[in-house]
Amino acid sequence: MTLKLEQVTKKFGDFTAVNQLSLEIPEKQIFGFLGANGAGKTTTFRMILGLMDASEGKVSWNGEAIDYSKSDQIGYLPEERGLYPKLTVKDQIIYLGRLRGMQKKDIILELEQWLERFKVPENIDKKIEELSKGNQQKIQFISAVIHKPKLLILDEPFSGLDPVNVEMMVRAVKDLKEQGTSIVFSSHQMEVVEELCEHLCIMQHGKPIVHGALKEIKRSFGKKNLFIHADFDLDFLTDIVGVLTLKKSPEGCKLQIENEAVSQTVFAAIQDKGFVRRFELEEPSLNDIFIEKAGEAYE
Repeated sequence: MTLKLEQVTKKFGDFTAVNQLSLEIPEKQIFGFLGANGAGKTTTFRMILGLMDASEGKVSWNGEAIDYSKSDQIGYLPEERGLYPKLTVKDQIIYLGRLRGMQKKDIILELEQWLERFKVPENIDKKIEELSKGNQQKIQFISAVIHKPKLLILDEPFSGLDPVNVEMMVRAVKDLKEQGTSIVFSSHQMEVVEELCEHLCIMQHGKPIVHGALKEIKRSFGKKNLFIHADFDLDFLTDIVGVLTLKKSPEGCKLQIENEAVSQTVFAAIQDKGFVRRFELEEPSLNDIFIEKAGEAYE
């Protein structure tokens, strides 16, 4: 059940929102889309779902086009949340589950389990408009997964959630993947993408500028982060060849260095200068890579 995009382009008049995007998204994996607002992520999702026709190129899932006949196998959480404010949670989910071909008793059973899991069982008979934003989002998520889809598309699923609810949702996404669902999602929260994704694509102005396995992307970036916490001033380290940046924080300082070998030079330079509490070399974060490659703010 591989999801394939071949030279997919979407134009709105003279504006090209997505430009010759080719991707293969492996089955039963979590694939992340990153990019500033307007990079083309939501447009790509709508073309995958068949909600919008591509101007050029082809989208296929398991070798076939995605259309209404496959809606029982696909879940979608749109960025613009779309629940009926006057309906109760129960009526809303029953209605959407029935559209997916489910029986009412099965829908209620699934809904009760999800509400229990999200620690809001008391919301079953409340109207959507009576719920907090975070709890509305949980219901929107449940509506996307109630029918156990094989392909799940989540557009900014974690935006506006507090850390406790983000963690709850992340665990739910991981469990769905373990059960065999292929998941494609976009997010601005880099640390969540790092935790969830094996493969990702960073988009800019409708084109992929970084694409592949997260491990490979990090390895090929070359640069590393070096964290040092010492009882003396470290500003002199910026004079060392291969030290690109130095940022201070209460925990010490973070150096971005050209490669691993530079860390040895730095280590030699701080010896005998005083007490060093921490000296730690790490792979670059996804945030570092995004800022360098996309070169713009992503909020």
